[in-house]
Amino acid sequence: MIDRRLFKLPGIRKTLMMLAALTVLQAFSVLFQGKFLSESIVVLWKQNPMNQAIIFIVGFIVAFAIRHILTVLKNYAMGKWVEKTTQDMRHNLLVKISELGPQVIQKKGTGNAVTLTLEGMDKVQSYLMLVMIKMFDMSIIPWILLVYMFTISWPEALFLLAIYPVVILFMIILGLAAQAKADKEYANFTRLSNHFVDALRGLPTLKQLGLSKKYADNIHEVSEDYRKSVLSTLKIAILSTFTLDFFTTLSIAVVAVFLGFSLLDGHMTLLPALTMLVLAPEYFLPLRNFANDYHATLDGKNAMTDVLEVLETPTPQADKDFKLTTWTPQDSLNFTNVQLTYPDGQAPALNAINFSAHGYQRIGLVGKSGSGKSTLLDLIGGFLQPDADTNGTIKLDDYQLAHLQQAAWQQQFQYIPQAPYLFHATLAENIKFYQPNASIDAITAAVEQAGLTELVQDLPAGLDTMIGESGQAVSGGQAQRIALARAFLSPDRHVLLFDEPTAHLDIETEINLKKAMLPLLENHLVFFATHRLHWLNEMDYVLVMDNGQIVEQGTPTELLAQNGAYVALRQEMGELGGLD
Repeated sequence: MIDRRLFKLPGIRKTLMMLAALTVLQAFSVLFQGKFLSESIVVLWKQNPMNQAIIFIVGFIVAFAIRHILTVLKNYAMGKWVEKTTQDMRHNLLVKISELGPQVIQKKGTGNAVTLTLEGMDKVQSYLMLVMIKMFDMSIIPWILLVYMFTISWPEALFLLAIYPVVILFMIILGLAAQAKADKEYANFTRLSNHFVDALRGLPTLKQLGLSKKYADNIHEVSEDYRKSVLSTLKIAILSTFTLDFFTTLSIAVVAVFLGFSLLDGHMTLLPALTMLVLAPEYFLPLRNFANDYHATLDGKNAMTDVLEVLETPTPQADKDFKLTTWTPQDSLNFTNVQLTYPDGQAPALNAINFSAHGYQRIGLVGKSGSGKSTLLDLIGGFLQPDADTNGTIKLDDYQLAHLQQAAWQQQFQYIPQAPYLFHATLAENIKFYQPNASIDAITAAVEQAGLTELVQDLPAGLDTMIGESGQAVSGGQAQRIALARAFLSPDRHVLLFDEPTAHLDIETEINLKKAMLPLLENHLVFFATHRLHWLNEMDYVLVMDNGQIVEQGTPTELLAQNGAYVALRQEMGELGGLD
């Protein structure tokens, strides 16, 4: 139940020392509570005057109050540390995801990454809050009580000592079963999260294809799998609770029988026997509390494992000596025999990548779906890192780099994907994403260049209209124009990465958008991945990709003359996009 990496978290040692001290005090308060309660009952049972019992009753009330005050203090101390720790952890997680980029999103899934930063951190908070307090209670309170019970009657105390590991053994057996079920449940939860986000993203496409109702059945199936896995985990939880209650109740009953025989034989008086009987349930209580919360913390433990896995993922170190003020016509980028393999992959996703880009060259990337175009763009953007154990090299001008996750390089480019992300902010704030201090005149000029003037006029508050999630809806073509406006507003970024920016647009919308995009391609180094081959008429150079390799490269004219893979691709696509 305990992840040993918890003990490496900041501030944990000081918190644990305080928790241990409070738990020891609480153990003695439980002890005196039981002792004073027994004294009170014995005095009243003997029908002694009430004034003889009042001191024990007051002592019981004081011990009871101290016990619960210490519980509040433990929860406060632990809660304060847990809140700060989870806040820092969430912040570090977001920073780490930002540093790792698509690498972690591809591994975890978008839905899981989002869930991890939101609900996942809430589960981690519950896990940290419960696990430490319950573990310290179980590790301290029973043994202090047991030592005292040995001074009362060692046979019964010895029996309690012997039965304790037996109960724990059964809990471990059931706990392992519960862990396996919980792991399956968490995997289904992760699958459901990713499935839900993918469904939301693809809903417009599903509607266009008339598959939205059919896909609803698929969503129901995934949800049903998750429901069944939760119920199977709950079955184990209920069984383990019954087992623990059965063993502890039976053990207390056995102790009561032993004490009864001792009373009948005259070997023990009522007061020690009653004290022993009152403390026996308290002896098992921390174990029962631990077991009851064990199943509630399994999801938190799994979430904690995922969070720590992301946080412990090494971030590629940027080369501090590398500097690039701005990309100029004299600069060059060279890939030589570069290879990339995903962490969970066996075969390389990219293999033997060789090409050069110079100045303000416009380079098209073409190939079938899955040929490696987007992966190569991610590699160029520094979102993925090449294999370090190969003889491949990347050179920016004359500077050899291990990877392109370099701040000096990433500050030079703008990335325009298939579906640009629109923040829940005003249209103006979305446009000035790369240039937060841009003036209204500069924003207006970018709006005109991107062909957004009509949209701005139609919006209720113009540039101040809220868009993005829960805001004014915009079409796919309008979202792409907003991304173009961002690029027009950042003339100092001379490298453009396009990842099939018009893939989900109809031809008419694409041609209209193309008119706004062509001026942007001037005086920029452009990498343009596309399925629409008419864009290649605007390219100076083309990389033809297949199965993670560049199978042909050259100018469009040269590739047509070679009558190879490029020509075959055009023929297979029916000369798609041969429009001007």
